[in-house]
Amino acid sequence: MTLLVLGLALWWATHVFKRLMPSARAAMAAKMGAGPSKGIVALLVLASVVLMVLGYRAAGYSAVYTPPGWGIHLNNLLMLVAVALFGAGSSKGKARSLFRHPMLMGMITWAFSHLLVNGDLASLVLFGGLGIWAIFAIVLINAREPAWVRPEPGPIAGDIKLAVISLVLFCVIAFVHNLLGPWPFPG
Repeated sequence: MTLLVLGLALWWATHVFKRLMPSARAAMAAKMGAGPSKGIVALLVLASVVLMVLGYRAAGYSAVYTPPGWGIHLNNLLMLVAVALFGAGSSKGKARSLFRHPMLMGMITWAFSHLLVNGDLASLVLFGGLGIWAIFAIVLINAREPAWVRPEPGPIAGDIKLAVISLVLFCVIAFVHNLLGPWPFPG
């Protein structure tokens, strides 16, 4: 569990550093250059993911609650929504103008959907911690940058492309999930 918590703490630290300490982040970029400073942050994010994965896999099972039987169905539907939200910010259709923080909303949806099917302590720490981070990030961004200029909606063709890509990516994620962990579908 220690690696999991360390990974989660490192994830939080690297992601809120720029928002909570903008002058320190700017000084880092000025001293090292924008590319190298972004590279260091990216390596720290990668290290946090590795620590979380290793910590999650090593954590023993300690039941906290019993997930509902129907949770797996809602999980899969929400995962498809989460994948679409992750892509909505880069979409060229109408979807990009619907939400201010589509990727963070995707992270919240991903975290919640996984808490529907995992009732153990390690899952609560991992998915709950990442979901709370995403909520915190939205609040922090909105507080520091209250004005948001809604992007102009694009053509419906962009939304169709987003839907197709999201469905294909969802299938790829489910396949990889099956290789690395449990089968994500009922049965």
